[in-house]
Amino acid sequence: MSQKLIIFSAPSGAGKTTIVKHLLGVYSEILSFSTSATTRSPRSYEKPNKDYYFISVEEFRDKIENKEFIEYEQVYDGLYYGTLKSEVERLWSQGQVVVFDVDVKGGVALKQEFGDKALAVFVKPPSIKELRKRLLSRNTETDDTLKERVEKAEIEMEFAPFFDEVVINDSLSEALDFSEQIVEEFILKKA
Repeated sequence: MSQKLIIFSAPSGAGKTTIVKHLLGVYSEILSFSTSATTRSPRSYEKPNKDYYFISVEEFRDKIENKEFIEYEQVYDGLYYGTLKSEVERLWSQGQVVVFDVDVKGGVALKQEFGDKALAVFVKPPSIKELRKRLLSRNTETDDTLKERVEKAEIEMEFAPFFDEVVINDSLSEALDFSEQIVEEFILKKA
């Protein structure tokens, strides 16, 4: 199989992680998750070196200096996310299609970097009101972080046209079915 990537991006709370986990289960023999690096603290349910590489701000900045990232973004003040070159190379060496769950700017940067080798998918919530409701249900947001994430989501929604496909996550089952369809088409397409 040629070296391919599938990029899922969305505003926080739109459902991209749920969709990515579903696809990794359905296509476990072909797809592998690209673990991103971040400077944020792990959530209670996250496993270090599986969900993210949790590193310090200083270590992250050293990796930037050493050009170890394909892309990175300071998403919020002092909060970085990035894709390590070594992670993509590791998964490609195993013959896998690499799957990303990244913020919107990271998704655009990856698509620009890899062009036709990448399928870029934007997951869109049915509305900002619904997105706010989903973020509240996580019980991980303060009033300030909730406001910040919703404001950021309104801006991020404008990036949808830069992606190859848009999945509107109004009905999760329909979003999962559509995601499976576009992933299968991309995997089977000759590079």
